[in-house]
Amino acid sequence: MGLWDKLKNEFIDIIEWVDSSQDTIVWKFPRYQNEIKMNSKLTVRESQVAVFMNEGTVADIFQPGMYTLTTQNLPILSTLRGWKYGFNSPFKADVFFVSTRQFVNQKWGTMNPVMMRDAEFGPVRLRAFGSFAFRVKDAGVFLKEVSATNPDFNVEGITTQLRNLAVSRGMEAIAEAKIPVLDLASQYEEVSGIITGKIKSEFEELGLELTKFLIENVSLPPEVEAALDKRSSIGIVGNLNSYTQFQIANSLEKSAENPGGGGGTIGAGVGAGIGLGIAGQLAGMFQNQQGGGGNVPPPLQTDAQFFVAIDGKQAGPFTTDQLTQLVANNSLQAQTLVWKKGMNGWAAANTVPELGALLNSAPPPLP
Repeated sequence: MGLWDKLKNEFIDIIEWVDSSQDTIVWKFPRYQNEIKMNSKLTVRESQVAVFMNEGTVADIFQPGMYTLTTQNLPILSTLRGWKYGFNSPFKADVFFVSTRQFVNQKWGTMNPVMMRDAEFGPVRLRAFGSFAFRVKDAGVFLKEVSATNPDFNVEGITTQLRNLAVSRGMEAIAEAKIPVLDLASQYEEVSGIITGKIKSEFEELGLELTKFLIENVSLPPEVEAALDKRSSIGIVGNLNSYTQFQIANSLEKSAENPGGGGGTIGAGVGAGIGLGIAGQLAGMFQNQQGGGGNVPPPLQTDAQFFVAIDGKQAGPFTTDQLTQLVANNSLQAQTLVWKKGMNGWAAANTVPELGALLNSAPPPLP
């Protein structure tokens, strides 16, 4: 710096900071060799404080207002410098302006899913994100603990640490609250309050105040959300039998509206029968799975099937209805040989108790 610049700086007697940025927290007032004239004017605007430092030690702090710098309003600095009877211009000091406004919409979020235990689903992985706001509460503590002698300190220099703090303590608070995953969305405000109380003291250790902490979303991994969607769909459907038949009926209606692919009335009827049969089987399977099998009756018992010796040849097997027809046309008579599974050998029909009722129900031969 040349002589003229030095002389020009010597005549500057107004110390102020007009902040045109949106993210500057600390700004050091530039001064040639840190020299400040006696009776200089100090202007501290709203949402600012001015901190005077002597050789790295915080001295006097000025709140918003306009001041004329004298030994009377610089008591700590005067003591540190040993000005028992006042001081002469120039004197040396570092002047830092610290913004005390709120820095809002600071984002936080988990970089990777965090494993947690849920009462309903067991171990689950959660993601969470939101925003928070903060401001400088104690400028002296912030200068000593964070920015130090940095002449230009902005939000980016501290948000990473604050974000990590919010994520770590935030997920701990969610786990300790033991709120079911499906109920978290309705209790964001409660959880935010828990997290705020948990990390407020740690912000204060840095000279900061946490003014707002918001949870915007807590979510499960996509594959788990997809499984939950399927589970919800099954619950909404309710009666799977009626729902499946309704779906098939809609499909048949659409097929009928397309003559080129319907296959005619007979084909449509056969398709309807097959479709409804399959629908019934599928619905029964789902109902068995949902009800555990306790509310579903066992399958009907089928009657025994007999083989019959007709004209010296084995025929059958025949069901009870078919045996009735054989009795009616005299193909099955009292001495006709019959056999079914479980019998030791062929026997006359009238010796088998199960066939007695059939033989007795036949009318006698015509005279």
